[in-house]
Amino acid sequence: MGMTTVSEFSRPLVMSGPSGTGKSTLLKRLFEEFPDKFGFSVSHTTRAPRSGEEDGKAYHFVTKEKFEDLIGEKAFLETAKFSSNYYGTSVQAVKDVSQQGRRCILDIELQGVKQIKASHSELGAVYVFVSPPSWSTLASRLTGRGTETDASVKARLEAAYHEIQYAKEKNHDYVIVNDDLDRAYAVFKQLALGEEGVKSDELPPLDDHADYIQIQK
Repeated sequence: MGMTTVSEFSRPLVMSGPSGTGKSTLLKRLFEEFPDKFGFSVSHTTRAPRSGEEDGKAYHFVTKEKFEDLIGEKAFLETAKFSSNYYGTSVQAVKDVSQQGRRCILDIELQGVKQIKASHSELGAVYVFVSPPSWSTLASRLTGRGTETDASVKARLEAAYHEIQYAKEKNHDYVIVNDDLDRAYAVFKQLALGEEGVKSDELPPLDDHADYIQIQK
């Protein structure tokens, strides 16, 4: 085990990667093993609360007008729009986690990663990309869930293509290839704890996407 550095641990960890790469599983393990060391920033959204969701815990639920006011005030690190609803991570939400003495972890989409990298270098974030070992593995994981329609799987694979292309441009500090969950978690845990000397994985070629999706150039 490497030594944990305070400065490294204080930097927010921005985690991204295609749906189906096991990000949620890695995060669940981390939070179960270290319940007091890490925290998620609570995002804002304009969608209606679902049953059991508490304002300020699941999300900060706000009106579209309020959300747009916050955008105007430059209150957000990143925003995105899905199904006509806004979602966003505020600067204050990340600070709230840090003020509790926890390391803030952001699990966000490609759009958000690009926004933070472009406009918030002062955050000093560490960028981690979780990669599938192959396109065939990713496709089988998505179809194997049994909860996705064919159209949904296609949309997720198309999104994965763009995320992988972005990763190929070496836009992340670390790559974790989730080819073996225990091994991937061991690397992720070291990174999350801010240990020194963590070695990034090499991104696989992942160039056989044409067997699974057709990308319009």
